[in-house]
Amino acid sequence: MTTRVIIVRHGQSNYNVQKRIQGRSDESVLTPKGEQDAQMLGETLKNYQLSAIYSSPLQRALGTAKIIQTALPSSPNLKPLETLREIDLPQWENMVKEDVQQKYAQAYHLWKNKPDELTMTRDGQEFFPILALYKQSQLFWQETLPQHQGETILIVAHNGINRCLIMSALGMAPESYHSLQQSNCCINILNFTGAYGDPVQLESLNQTAHLGIPLPPVRSPQNPLRLLLIRHGETEWNRAGRFQGTQDIPLNDKGRHQGKLAGEFLKDIPLDFAISSSMLRPKETAEIILTHHPHITLETFTDLIEIGHGLWEGKLETEIEAEFPGLLNEWKESPETVQMPEGENLAQVWSRAMTCWQDIVKNHSTAATPQTGIVVAHDAINKVIVCALLGLSPANFWNIKQGNGAVTVIDYPHGVDGKPVLQAINLTSHLGFGILDQTAAGAL
Repeated sequence: MTTRVIIVRHGQSNYNVQKRIQGRSDESVLTPKGEQDAQMLGETLKNYQLSAIYSSPLQRALGTAKIIQTALPSSPNLKPLETLREIDLPQWENMVKEDVQQKYAQAYHLWKNKPDELTMTRDGQEFFPILALYKQSQLFWQETLPQHQGETILIVAHNGINRCLIMSALGMAPESYHSLQQSNCCINILNFTGAYGDPVQLESLNQTAHLGIPLPPVRSPQNPLRLLLIRHGETEWNRAGRFQGTQDIPLNDKGRHQGKLAGEFLKDIPLDFAISSSMLRPKETAEIILTHHPHITLETFTDLIEIGHGLWEGKLETEIEAEFPGLLNEWKESPETVQMPEGENLAQVWSRAMTCWQDIVKNHSTAATPQTGIVVAHDAINKVIVCALLGLSPANFWNIKQGNGAVTVIDYPHGVDGKPVLQAINLTSHLGFGILDQTAAGAL
């Protein structure tokens, strides 16, 4: 019984425009654009049955929640909660960011590079803002999830607490705080299988297409590299739930249509390079996308091919269970422990995929101008890459969703030696599903 949690950030505030640090200050209010975007967000959510809305009590979030609530036919109950209040940054609140950088240069550097180590003082007591916010998010999950098993709820909150909600749900470390992006009025979706601590899936991160923004914008004009990680379109074996692995199965008609839709979605994005797995299904997907970018030559890499399922390849789950009793269940519950019969394990896939990925980053981070490229691969490959970039392990393999034709946006603001930022994960709205990923589920 899945509990779906939709997490959104408040609309644009006057402090966002002024580039002031908001924190727990309640002086920040929605701008007219913030109100308009909140209305658009409400229209986007009106077709989904929500059992409850939980909001931060701060007026920029609560105001956004009230606008959304008025757009929903069921008008679900709206409850402000202290556990959704934004990060506490008492020494910086209400200050312009540039002034903070100058006045608190050392602390700001620590905030950007090791945010979990930053300390501040309130009422004479020293505390760690990120660690406190992380614990606050855990408390929210522990108190709220048991009330909504099998339902869909909406959270309207802030940049910082949203990040911590997602991080704590997935088991990410607080040090990865800056790895996730949250745009104003964005949509994130988490699917919980039970209570806090039970398996959870990040279905999507930082959707902005409902606002007319296909991809979250690059935060710095100096950003040297943006990678668009894409999963191939559907195949007949995807549709049937048959394990593909290294079998070179081509796209079916739906998969080619998904490739076309992904191409339309990205046609106005200037591309500098394109890479894919050497297998037919991602290669064809990439070629369809590149019909809008005829000047780009596609490169293929064998290290990006799908996980080798060995003796499972070509089989349905029922056939695998009959031949290898219990191993399929182990793959679903503890994927990091499974050695595919005459195939690979996740550690091997992780090693070759991340070596290839880091080479791609290195090779395209030294250009004189900012670079944007597509990397088209497979379900397991993409999951492994996203897990690694989030600081997760092979044990978290199933925490990440990658739909056929989905786009994940990864920025490297400081090049190969800097930390990546996951701007968006598993965008599928261009495929015609709305905010939910409804691509083929099951075998890889």
